[in-house]
Amino acid sequence: MYAWDFGPVWAHADLLALGLLNTLKVTAAALTFGVPLGLALALMRLSPRRALRWPAGAVIEVFRTTPPLVQLFWFFFALPILLQVEMTPYAAAVLTFSIQSAAFFAEVFRGGIVSIERGQWEAGRALGMTPRQVLRRIVLPQAVQRMVPAFLERAIELMKTTTLVATVSYADLLYQTNEIALKTFRPLEVFTVAALLYFGVIFAASMLVQHVERRLAVGGQGTRRG
Repeated sequence: MYAWDFGPVWAHADLLALGLLNTLKVTAAALTFGVPLGLALALMRLSPRRALRWPAGAVIEVFRTTPPLVQLFWFFFALPILLQVEMTPYAAAVLTFSIQSAAFFAEVFRGGIVSIERGQWEAGRALGMTPRQVLRRIVLPQAVQRMVPAFLERAIELMKTTTLVATVSYADLLYQTNEIALKTFRPLEVFTVAALLYFGVIFAASMLVQHVERRLAVGGQGTRRG
């Protein structure tokens, strides 16, 4: 029988906490940059101008169809050679996951904007608004409400994907877990605790998604009754 011993794990609890914090930092940074970039890509994709539509489409398709690990390695190893700049693991992770998230968010934005009835645009124009004003004041507020669950689901997927940063020696939760396992020779205990930490954070985020979906559903029913 295997004798479980979590003592060495608790002795390195500070490293696990630091790793979890670093994971959340990368996730938050990627969301901060990815959401507005995704909106910009979506608007470019919807533009009637080919000079805007085609480059946006290329970026979206490339980052949606290539493996995130390949993207991370390219930004960390290849980009510094091409541009002669220094790239830290954190910078490479944020850059990679920001653009990758933007590619997915762009499709969410585009779907939400397209789902708004054409009559909403025409009503805004009839009131004397410019297309930009109609988009900002009428279309986006309605579209965002429909897109919130998809955004939250993508944020959860992003947190799972950030485990790849351990491959470029960024001290996230997975990296710290592996380091502690090598020091203590207790991989079962260390990875069990790490799995529980991931589960706790992601499960809480999933509950938030379900709560938001229920609130939006109730709000939509109330609006329809009114």
